[in-house]
Amino acid sequence: MSEQHTYSVVTVPVSGGELTVGVWEPVGEITDTIVAIHGVTASHLAWMDVVPTLPGVRIIAPDLRGRGRSNQIDGPAGMAAHAADIIAVMDAFGLANTTLVGHSMGAFVSVVTAYLHPDRISRLVLIDGGLPLDVPAGLSAEELVQHILGPTAARLDMRFASVDDYLALWRAHPAFANAWTPALEQYLAYDLVPDGSGALRPATSYAVTVDDTVDLNTGSLPRDAVAGISVPTVFVWVPRGLQNETPGLYSPEQVARLEEALPSVRFRFVEDLNHYTIVMSDRGASAVAPIIAAELAELHV
Repeated sequence: MSEQHTYSVVTVPVSGGELTVGVWEPVGEITDTIVAIHGVTASHLAWMDVVPTLPGVRIIAPDLRGRGRSNQIDGPAGMAAHAADIIAVMDAFGLANTTLVGHSMGAFVSVVTAYLHPDRISRLVLIDGGLPLDVPAGLSAEELVQHILGPTAARLDMRFASVDDYLALWRAHPAFANAWTPALEQYLAYDLVPDGSGALRPATSYAVTVDDTVDLNTGSLPRDAVAGISVPTVFVWVPRGLQNETPGLYSPEQVARLEEALPSVRFRFVEDLNHYTIVMSDRGASAVAPIIAAELAELHV
């Protein structure tokens, strides 16, 4: 954890239950606040590497419904439900408006939140997500999840005898071959919850993952939200995907099409990182921190 921040966990009432929210408070003066929104099978601890790179910034990061310690919330997910939860978090902290920093699916949630509540969101930082993916048409829900997430979703049905067994699965993951850290181990251990029979399972609900993945790729609201972006927005993308493969979620060709279609969005390419390590590594955090800090600085001009 950051020596420049104190860390705590609070709960926020939302439709269907309570959202667990991680909060990193600067030790000294608070210069800015961001709400950081994680990816489709992640948790708020995905931001641990980013926190120390933002001194003076309060980072408020929820476990999205169906994930982490928010995995017992009743009711459907989808981008509109997540957006409502983000506004509930902002209300709980007395934030009239704020900057949203979203990674992967969290970036889609960020765009939809800004679209539905434009007076509440000042700026968007979208990290390898939030803009339309280039996926084949006509895929079923299961095929869509497999095409985009692959083994990331498959692990959700797996059971583990211990935390060490789960860490062993991830140690073999190509995305973290050169980026294994104590912070990553803490993030992964937090992902596990009892399955009721003496084993451990990932906290993320597979059903919610399917619903969210289908919604962000085929729903009309995310498309309308992208077309209606009205706040200053920067999009950060990387060359490698969830398995450290190339191209990543966004190919150079898709980015070129998006740049032409969205002239108001600023595009930033970060070399030699993958979809995970852009936030969950020291190098990734060091790359995105100046981008976030520059956006926050614009609020004070």
